[in-house]
Amino acid sequence: MTTDVTTEVRRAAERYQGGEPTAGITSRHAFSFGPHYDPDNLRFGPLTACNEEHLAPGAGFDEHPHSHTEIVTWVVEGELTHRDSTGHETVVRPGDVQHLSAAAGVRHVERNDGDAPLTFVQMWLTPLHPDGTPRYELVHDTTLYAVPEAGATLHVRRLTAGERTAVPGAAYVYVHVVRGEVRLGAEWLGAGDAARITDAGAGLEAVGVTEAELLMWEMTAG
Repeated sequence: MTTDVTTEVRRAAERYQGGEPTAGITSRHAFSFGPHYDPDNLRFGPLTACNEEHLAPGAGFDEHPHSHTEIVTWVVEGELTHRDSTGHETVVRPGDVQHLSAAAGVRHVERNDGDAPLTFVQMWLTPLHPDGTPRYELVHDTTLYAVPEAGATLHVRRLTAGERTAVPGAAYVYVHVVRGEVRLGAEWLGAGDAARITDAGAGLEAVGVTEAELLMWEMTAG
């Protein structure tokens, strides 16, 4: 790891609280989102949102628009029903990576139509170029997913206790702990914690303290 690497840890308890609990929706935002505005926490590289969403059975987000945003969703538990204006209707399950490229404009619905609680992490990235045609993709059981529209790649890592994994070397790396506990360099991270790493070089590792699941974004540009 080079001496130029900087790591900023944001704890789960520091996330902005959102959602609509009376409607069965509880949200935790890592960045400024909706009415929660912090001019010093707008983005990290192209990443502008990392939301932990908890939906009770029957709860969901009614049809709403997006544009000029790459939306990547990772289901932690339960099943997410997705419908969008390009004609896609899918059920997203744990282990799936869902990518909706909003491009010039798209509308979608996200719901928990199951009978069990749903938890998912949704991440938004700013594309390198605006406009274009909306695109949808659902990939099963992957550990590597590229989002070239944003110059970013998602690494999914599941660690056993004591297992090590290299952190990608990139201008910007965002590490989100989905579950479990890890050591990232000298830092300890628990579920819901995140690290923002600038100018990551070779040698930085994440080590499972317990069984753990990580989402790591490798991003080339801000």
